[in-house]
Amino acid sequence: MLSDYPVVEEVPVVEEVPVVEEEVPVVEEEVPVVEEVPVVEEVPVVEEVPVVEEEVPVVEEEVSAVEEEVPVVENRREKLDIGLKKTKDSFFGKLAKTIAGKSRIDTSILDDIEEALITSDIGVETSLKIIEKLEDRVEKEKYINSSEVYDFLKEEISLLMHPSQKNDFSNKKPYVIMIVGVNGVGKTTTIGKLAYQLKKQGKKVMLGAADTFRAAAIDQLVVWAKRIGVDIVKQEIGSDPASVCYDTLQSAKANNVDVVIIDTAGRLHNKINLMNELTKIKKVMSKIVPDSPHDVMLILDASTGQNAIEQAKQFTNATNVSSISLTKLDGTAKGGVIIGISNQFKIPVRYIGIGEGIEDLQEFKKKDFIDSLFS
Repeated sequence: MLSDYPVVEEVPVVEEVPVVEEEVPVVEEEVPVVEEVPVVEEVPVVEEVPVVEEEVPVVEEEVSAVEEEVPVVENRREKLDIGLKKTKDSFFGKLAKTIAGKSRIDTSILDDIEEALITSDIGVETSLKIIEKLEDRVEKEKYINSSEVYDFLKEEISLLMHPSQKNDFSNKKPYVIMIVGVNGVGKTTTIGKLAYQLKKQGKKVMLGAADTFRAAAIDQLVVWAKRIGVDIVKQEIGSDPASVCYDTLQSAKANNVDVVIIDTAGRLHNKINLMNELTKIKKVMSKIVPDSPHDVMLILDASTGQNAIEQAKQFTNATNVSSISLTKLDGTAKGGVIIGISNQFKIPVRYIGIGEGIEDLQEFKKKDFIDSLFS
């Protein structure tokens, strides 16, 4: 029986169970370590992968753009001819009806020619200048052949239009372009296409979304920036436009940007506010980049005809417009408005929109335009 006692004395081994219980807290304490998995919430890093994926298409687009560059140049005139077809048909259709069946032009039908010019949206002021010159010619020569009318008009329109003029990016960095114009004329699209062209030329481009009165304007510009692969500076809707311009130019200088394109709000219903806003924006810009903006580009919708001339009057009175670009030429018969605007305001036409494609913003060349119109 004594030999059985040691077995009973082994009960203390059972008392070691608390040791196991003490280890349990250790396991429980390790649980918080597992809860620190929030580090895994740095998954946003994974979300950055799309940026890399998005950049790849941009590079591919640039490569294809470079490869297609020669055909685009070769097709420039063809695209221009197509874009001006409606204007050409309207202009020469009215003119042809006026002089149809007449072997010579005399003072008796000058009024009809004047009406044809005005209704082609060349504008009253410019049309009268053309007719005065035509009257002088007829008075001097007594009459001219109807076939000579076209040559006369081509020559006279060429003399009346302001010379074409390119942006000079050579000695200003960043070169700042401020876009003005009413809503709906194609400002955002023009900015996107222009930025695309400049980037294709090897320039580093940045956009500034200073039309802070419309959420859609900011969103559309962001879409264009992503599409063509350029940086954009923006703030919340309702922010101070001058503040956006300040941030944009500061960022452009810090990032060695070549060209900055800034969108602004177009509010002609209150010209005083518009003037004050544009003046403030210019002052802020010039503090960051001296002499900026280097180009104040007014965007006009050619399809609005005489309304485009009225908008040009309003904006040239409100600020110092240095260039004009006309959109939607391909969809209108009112392209003659370019002639009137160029002559009346003595401001160079910089670009024309002749289609919906990203390549369909052409640098305006007066000779090409007139040759296409009269071809």
